[in-house]
Amino acid sequence: MHPAVAVGLVFSGCCSNVVFLELMAREFPGCGNIVTCAQFILIAVEGFIFHVDFGRKKSAIPIRYYMTMVAMFFTVSVVNNYALNLNISMPLHMIFRSGSLIANMVLGIIILKKRYSTSKYLSIVLVSVGIFICTLMSAKQVKSQPTSDKDDGLSAFLWWLLGIAALTFALLMSARMGIFQETLYKEYGKHSKEALFYNHALPLPGFLLLAPDIYKHSVLFSQSEILQVPVLGIQMPSMWFYLLMNVITQYVCIRGVFILTTECPSLTVTLVVTLRKFLSLIFSILYFNNPFTTWHWIGTLFVFMGTLLYTEVWNSIAPAPTKEKKETKKD
Repeated sequence: MHPAVAVGLVFSGCCSNVVFLELMAREFPGCGNIVTCAQFILIAVEGFIFHVDFGRKKSAIPIRYYMTMVAMFFTVSVVNNYALNLNISMPLHMIFRSGSLIANMVLGIIILKKRYSTSKYLSIVLVSVGIFICTLMSAKQVKSQPTSDKDDGLSAFLWWLLGIAALTFALLMSARMGIFQETLYKEYGKHSKEALFYNHALPLPGFLLLAPDIYKHSVLFSQSEILQVPVLGIQMPSMWFYLLMNVITQYVCIRGVFILTTECPSLTVTLVVTLRKFLSLIFSILYFNNPFTTWHWIGTLFVFMGTLLYTEVWNSIAPAPTKEKKETKKD
């Protein structure tokens, strides 16, 4: 498949996926578990049929390592979803998760004893400052909101602090999972399709622990406003339609990223994913009228400029004109 098609899949799938997620989260902030469960089921079924040949294909990487990876992956997914129920807005959620560069670099230095260039450290500073600005501004907004903490015993601000702690934990756990996956690939080779299947199939029993919450939101989804679906020619509760579209677009998004990793260098993949995050953020703010101040915009700019600097896009683009000048001189 041509890389341009893969880029189209990433932008269309991932960006529309965020829209359907926010449509559900604005109505039911704690619906993350049912969304994640549905996504895992679809990807696991698809992988079981096409990647592991109904279980007949033996895994290249020992299952015990996948079990460790899956425990981390499942924990990260659940904690990230639950953070939306802790007074964390969708834009802040998206920006905070962009700090994965920081977590990856810190754990890379500590665990893998890696050393980085000056531009890499500068990019981390930019990302850190951007996240700090956005977090601080969101904290002020939350503190200014009226609270009714007589029943809960906790103010909205304390719930927000708990949400920030959850996002921080998920960020570090996700980075640790990435390092663990990197060491596995070095030893056993890259098996992305296989990893995609096991990362989504093995955690499925874990959703039994979340069954009461999933059932509760299933009932709430069924009671949502009835929506006419023109393409299918049927009527269905709006939340179930949004969930269906979220699952489909999530699959398109993951497939697009996978195709990019096989067709393009990692730099291109990182750049595309970064631009996709930025576009999703802008659309979320404008379409859903999320509160976003000038300081939020400045913080967002720091985050994404730092991310682009980390990928060394400028260095990869700079040599091109020099080469053309040399060729001109030879002629």
